[in-house]
Amino acid sequence: MAAVDVVLETYDAMDFTAWPIAGSTGGGLLVLSGQMSAAEVGTAMAVIFSYNEIPLGPTGELRADLLEERLAETGALIAPGGLRFRDTSTDVQVAPGCCFGLENWREWWDVVRGEDLWLGHDPTPQLEHGDQVIRLRQSDQAGSQSIEIPVNELPGLLITAQQQLSDFLGLVRQWTFNTAPELDDKLAAALDEYLRIHQ
Repeated sequence: MAAVDVVLETYDAMDFTAWPIAGSTGGGLLVLSGQMSAAEVGTAMAVIFSYNEIPLGPTGELRADLLEERLAETGALIAPGGLRFRDTSTDVQVAPGCCFGLENWREWWDVVRGEDLWLGHDPTPQLEHGDQVIRLRQSDQAGSQSIEIPVNELPGLLITAQQQLSDFLGLVRQWTFNTAPELDDKLAAALDEYLRIHQ
Protein backbone atom coordinates (compact mmCIF):
# COMPACT_ATOMS: atom_id res chain seq x y z
CA MET A 1 0.00 0.00 0.00
CA ALA A 2 1.31 3.44 -0.93
CA ALA A 3 1.69 6.31 1.53
CA VAL A 4 3.02 9.83 1.20
CA ASP A 5 4.96 12.23 3.42
CA VAL A 6 5.69 15.90 2.90
CA VAL A 7 9.40 16.24 3.61
CA LEU A 8 11.92 19.04 3.94
CA GLU A 9 15.67 18.65 3.54
CA THR A 10 17.37 19.86 6.72
CA TYR A 11 20.96 20.42 5.57
CA ASP A 12 20.48 24.21 5.55
CA ALA A 13 19.70 24.09 9.28
CA MET A 14 23.12 22.75 10.24
CA ASP A 15 24.91 25.01 12.75
CA PHE A 16 21.82 27.24 12.98
CA THR A 17 21.67 29.02 16.35
CA ALA A 18 19.21 31.92 16.05
CA TRP A 19 16.42 29.93 17.74
CA PRO A 20 15.96 26.37 19.08
CA ILE A 21 15.90 23.61 16.49
CA ALA A 22 15.61 19.83 16.67
CA GLY A 23 18.52 17.44 16.30
CA SER A 24 19.44 15.93 12.96
CA THR A 25 16.86 13.72 11.29
CA GLY A 26 17.37 10.38 9.60
CA GLY A 27 18.45 10.82 6.01
CA GLY A 28 18.40 14.59 6.34
CA LEU A 29 14.62 14.73 5.80
CA LEU A 30 12.08 16.22 8.19
CA VAL A 31 8.45 15.14 7.82
CA LEU A 32 6.07 18.12 7.89
CA SER A 33 2.75 17.50 9.61
CA GLY A 34 0.58 18.58 12.50
CA GLN A 35 2.50 16.23 14.82
CA MET A 36 5.76 18.19 14.89
CA SER A 37 7.38 19.51 18.05
CA ALA A 38 8.12 23.23 18.41
CA ALA A 39 11.83 22.46 17.89
CA GLU A 40 11.03 20.60 14.65
CA VAL A 41 9.00 23.57 13.41
CA GLY A 42 12.01 25.70 14.36
CA THR A 43 14.17 23.46 12.18
CA ALA A 44 11.77 23.90 9.27
CA MET A 45 11.84 27.67 9.71
CA ALA A 46 15.64 27.64 9.91
CA VAL A 47 15.72 25.82 6.57
CA ILE A 48 13.23 28.22 4.97
CA PHE A 49 15.07 31.32 6.16
CA SER A 50 18.54 29.98 5.30
CA TYR A 51 17.61 28.51 1.92
CA ASN A 52 15.87 31.71 0.83
CA GLU A 53 18.57 33.94 2.33
CA ILE A 54 16.04 35.87 4.37
CA PRO A 55 18.08 38.08 6.71
CA LEU A 56 17.59 38.12 10.45
CA GLY A 57 17.85 41.12 12.72
CA PRO A 58 21.13 42.03 14.48
CA THR A 59 20.51 39.64 17.37
CA GLY A 60 18.95 36.88 15.26
CA GLU A 61 15.35 38.02 15.63
CA LEU A 62 12.75 37.52 12.92
CA ARG A 63 11.51 40.83 11.57
CA ALA A 64 8.51 41.38 9.33
CA ASP A 65 10.19 44.16 7.35
CA LEU A 66 13.17 41.95 6.43
CA LEU A 67 10.88 39.11 5.38
CA GLU A 68 8.76 41.43 3.25
CA GLU A 69 11.81 43.05 1.64
CA ARG A 70 13.26 39.68 0.65
CA LEU A 71 9.94 38.46 -0.77
CA ALA A 72 9.61 41.70 -2.74
CA GLU A 73 13.10 41.14 -4.18
CA THR A 74 12.68 37.50 -5.14
CA GLY A 75 8.94 37.16 -5.68
CA ALA A 76 9.21 33.62 -4.43
CA LEU A 77 9.69 31.37 -1.43
CA ILE A 78 11.14 27.94 -2.15
CA ALA A 79 11.93 24.93 0.00
CA PRO A 80 14.22 21.95 -0.58
CA GLY A 81 12.14 18.80 -0.34
CA GLY A 82 8.85 17.60 -1.72
CA LEU A 83 6.74 14.48 -1.56
CA ARG A 84 8.23 11.17 -0.43
CA PHE A 85 6.26 8.11 -1.50
CA ARG A 86 6.48 4.86 0.46
CA ASP A 87 5.29 1.31 -0.07
CA THR A 88 4.22 0.27 3.43
CA SER A 89 4.39 -3.44 2.60
CA THR A 90 7.93 -3.47 1.16
CA ASP A 91 9.44 -0.40 2.88
CA VAL A 92 10.62 0.90 -0.51
CA GLN A 93 10.80 4.70 -0.50
CA VAL A 94 11.21 7.29 -3.23
CA ALA A 95 12.37 10.66 -1.92
CA PRO A 96 12.28 13.90 -3.90
CA GLY A 97 15.31 14.77 -6.00
CA CYS A 98 17.28 17.98 -5.89
CA CYS A 99 15.81 21.06 -7.61
CA PHE A 100 12.25 19.76 -7.62
CA GLY A 101 11.30 21.63 -4.46
CA LEU A 102 8.34 21.56 -2.15
CA GLU A 103 6.90 24.56 -3.97
CA ASN A 104 6.33 22.21 -6.97
CA TRP A 105 4.26 19.61 -5.11
CA ARG A 106 1.05 20.47 -6.95
CA GLU A 107 2.63 19.39 -10.25
CA TRP A 108 1.90 15.82 -9.15
CA TRP A 109 -1.69 16.51 -10.24
CA ASP A 110 -0.33 16.52 -13.81
CA VAL A 111 0.60 12.85 -13.29
CA VAL A 112 -3.02 12.10 -12.41
CA ARG A 113 -3.91 13.50 -15.84
CA GLY A 114 -1.42 11.16 -17.51
CA GLU A 115 1.44 13.61 -17.98
CA ASP A 116 5.11 13.02 -17.29
CA LEU A 117 6.94 14.83 -14.52
CA TRP A 118 10.62 15.60 -13.99
CA LEU A 119 11.36 14.78 -10.34
CA GLY A 120 14.81 16.30 -9.89
CA HIS A 121 18.26 14.78 -9.71
CA ASP A 122 20.97 13.54 -7.33
CA PRO A 123 19.43 11.01 -6.89
CA THR A 124 17.32 11.00 -10.04
CA PRO A 125 13.84 9.68 -9.22
CA GLN A 126 12.12 7.99 -12.15
CA LEU A 127 8.43 7.95 -13.00
CA GLU A 128 6.85 5.59 -15.51
CA HIS A 129 3.23 5.32 -16.60
CA GLY A 130 1.85 1.80 -16.82
CA ASP A 131 -1.59 0.30 -17.32
CA GLN A 132 -3.61 2.24 -14.72
CA VAL A 133 -0.54 2.52 -12.47
CA ILE A 134 2.51 4.71 -12.08
CA ARG A 135 5.87 3.25 -11.12
CA LEU A 136 8.36 5.24 -9.06
CA ARG A 137 12.03 4.37 -8.61
CA GLN A 138 14.63 6.28 -6.61
CA SER A 139 17.15 6.22 -9.45
CA ASP A 140 17.68 5.10 -13.02
CA GLN A 141 20.28 2.54 -11.97
CA ALA A 142 19.64 -1.11 -12.70
CA GLY A 143 18.16 -2.98 -9.77
CA SER A 144 16.51 0.07 -8.23
CA GLN A 145 13.29 -1.11 -6.55
CA SER A 146 10.04 0.48 -7.58
CA ILE A 147 6.74 1.46 -6.02
CA GLU A 148 3.54 0.91 -7.97
CA ILE A 149 0.68 3.30 -7.28
CA PRO A 150 -2.72 2.84 -8.95
CA VAL A 151 -3.51 6.08 -10.75
CA ASN A 152 -6.93 6.24 -9.08
CA GLU A 153 -5.22 6.27 -5.64
CA LEU A 154 -2.89 9.17 -6.42
CA PRO A 155 -5.52 11.93 -5.89
CA GLY A 156 -6.14 10.64 -2.36
CA LEU A 157 -2.41 10.69 -1.63
CA LEU A 158 -2.15 14.27 -2.88
CA ILE A 159 -5.10 15.32 -0.71
CA THR A 160 -3.29 13.72 2.24
CA ALA A 161 -0.16 15.72 1.38
CA GLN A 162 -2.18 18.94 1.27
CA GLN A 163 -3.67 18.15 4.68
CA GLN A 164 -0.19 17.55 6.09
CA LEU A 165 0.92 20.92 4.75
CA SER A 166 -2.19 22.62 6.12
CA ASP A 167 -1.63 21.09 9.56
CA PHE A 168 2.03 22.15 9.44
CA LEU A 169 0.91 25.69 8.62
CA GLY A 170 -1.20 25.73 11.78
CA LEU A 171 1.90 24.84 13.80
CA VAL A 172 3.85 27.60 12.04
CA ARG A 173 1.26 30.10 13.27
CA GLN A 174 1.69 28.83 16.86
CA TRP A 175 5.47 28.88 16.56
CA THR A 176 5.44 32.42 15.18
CA PHE A 177 3.19 33.60 18.01
CA ASN A 178 5.65 32.22 20.57
CA THR A 179 8.93 32.94 18.82
CA ALA A 180 8.44 35.99 16.60
CA PRO A 181 5.12 37.70 17.35
CA GLU A 182 6.16 40.70 15.25
CA LEU A 183 5.69 38.55 12.15
CA ASP A 184 2.03 38.14 13.08
CA ASP A 185 0.51 36.03 10.27
CA LYS A 186 2.93 37.23 7.57
CA LEU A 187 5.16 34.14 7.65
CA ALA A 188 2.28 31.66 7.49
CA ALA A 189 0.62 33.69 4.72
CA ALA A 190 3.84 33.70 2.68
CA LEU A 191 4.27 29.94 3.10
CA ASP A 192 0.63 29.38 2.16
CA GLU A 193 1.00 31.48 -0.99
CA TYR A 194 4.38 30.37 -2.29
CA LEU A 195 4.09 26.69 -1.36
CA ARG A 196 0.58 26.74 -2.87
CA ILE A 197 -1.00 25.01 0.09
CA HIS A 198 -4.56 26.30 -0.21
CA GLN A 199 -4.71 27.68 -3.73
